Amino acid sequence: MKMNLPNKLTILRVLLIPFFVFFMLVPVVPCSNYIAVAIFIIASLTDLADGKIARKYNLVTNFGKFMDPLADKLLVCSAMICLVATGQLAAWMVIIIISREFIISGFRLVAADNGVVIAASYWGKFKTTFQMLMIIVLILNIPGRFFEILGVILTWVALILTIISLCDYLIKNKDVLKEQK
Repeated sequence: MKMNLPNKLTILRVLLIPFFVFFMLVPVVPCSNYIAVAIFIIASLTDLADGKIARKYNLVTNFGKFMDPLADKLLVCSAMICLVATGQLAAWMVIIIISREFIISGFRLVAADNGVVIAASYWGKFKTTFQMLMIIVLILNIPGRFFEILGVILTWVALILTIISLCDYLIKNKDVLKEQK
């Protein structure tokens, strides 16, 4: 099977995760957090690129439908777990965020088994955007009151959007659980 460009970008995103985690948790060089944030940004940009390319050139595949959201979750969850390990993010917040991802993934599996595709909502896209911004600001860890407050605001907004997007998915798709085969 020949792999198209969007799927290659998704695979690249997954392959970048161990390097990101390494530079986040092993301070082998001065300013390794800057290398980590650069890797995170590059990986995040591959998410934007693969979706745009797949839709524009009609390269949407079942592999991409499955792996793209999984790669996103692996990247974001890895980053948040690293931020818990460095003491920059509260574990209880990360548990809520990761729990939402498991719930939605399970919900999508049930829906797919019933022939229903649950597309990403705007709430989910906002959630992901704010999670990524939060991660970048927290990794950079720029000294100063402004960035400290910005990090706190982004963290709470990401958490609130996580909960709103979960409720939105469940309410909009509640019939999926009723219509099981």
